Amino acid sequence: MRKISILGSTGSIGTQALDIIRYNKDIEVVALAAGNNIELLKKQIEEFKPKFVSVADEKLSLELKKELKDKSLETGFGKEGLITAASISEADIVLSAVVGMRGIEPTIAAIKSGKDIALANKETIVCAGHIIMQLVKDFGVNLFPVDSEHSAIFQCLDKYNPIQKILLTASGGPFRGYTSKELENVTLEQALKHPNWSMGKKITVDSSTMVNKGLEVIEAMHLFNVDVSKIEVLVQPTSIIHSMVEFEDGGVIAQMGTPDMKLPIQYALYYPKRKYIKGERLDFKKLGKIEFEDVDLDVFEGLKYAYKAANLGGSMPAVYNIANEYAVELFLEKRIGYKDITRLIKAAMDKHKNTAHPSVAEILEIEKEIKADIRRD
Repeated sequence: MRKISILGSTGSIGTQALDIIRYNKDIEVVALAAGNNIELLKKQIEEFKPKFVSVADEKLSLELKKELKDKSLETGFGKEGLITAASISEADIVLSAVVGMRGIEPTIAAIKSGKDIALANKETIVCAGHIIMQLVKDFGVNLFPVDSEHSAIFQCLDKYNPIQKILLTASGGPFRGYTSKELENVTLEQALKHPNWSMGKKITVDSSTMVNKGLEVIEAMHLFNVDVSKIEVLVQPTSIIHSMVEFEDGGVIAQMGTPDMKLPIQYALYYPKRKYIKGERLDFKKLGKIEFEDVDLDVFEGLKYAYKAANLGGSMPAVYNIANEYAVELFLEKRIGYKDITRLIKAAMDKHKNTAHPSVAEILEIEKEIKADIRRD
């Protein structure tokens, strides 16, 4: 029986992964790491009986220990707790589904411990792809993308033929067709209403600005070892085609399906097997047609800055990600306006002196600097 550690067990990806495990009953959960949702975590502990659990901070850890029925269960908290969960000896595979840059060091710890990685934390690759992908090679582990788009690309690969172009699809989000002027009046409530996907708040805002697609462009560049000039973003409003790969002869392979994250999660957990998933199937007779649109980069500037960051390379993709992370945090707190998100990304990139091959320590130092700048702005 395969054994798994789940980082981010109470989030959208983590809970869906546990749904899959609950249904299939052939993966053992050995570690769970969560943030502040102690009530849900307690239910997960009761059902899946892990050997180790971690939470956001020491206070929550002590509270959890007090309420646990199994007093022998080991607990941890914070960064060290995440790293312990990621490197626990019993696990064969680690699902990294925490939000933000917190995922970098636990993912590295998991790789160095010889674990396969199911990666749902795109910030890890965006900020430290040059480090992560080399470690994957050095330690001989597998990295399975869980993002819908990157899973689609992975499913379309042909080991005998190199990628000529990646066609990365986007729904266009809730503001598809808006002008730049119209975006100035967008509210938080509007930004949190995605037309196709049910996701956490941060990624939903990122999807609305198309920064999420920008992060995916940079992630695809690293995951599939292609130049960013070979990655094109297309709007496909119904989210039926999750992405496509074009080959040298002009042939294009697309991965299609209903907008359901359980497919990419399960594909990563069981690769190369495809197992049954309950749910709606595509009905091509009802579908009728699939439409595509260009992205207006003058309106969705977040995607434009992603291409710039990818072309500059070095530490600039990390700056792009970090600035967005903290700008979205302020927007969710209603302390800045919607268009201020991309304004702060541009300001951070304009100010930054690029470093060619940043270490993890340098990336984390950049994070501190940018956070301080944005909080002052």
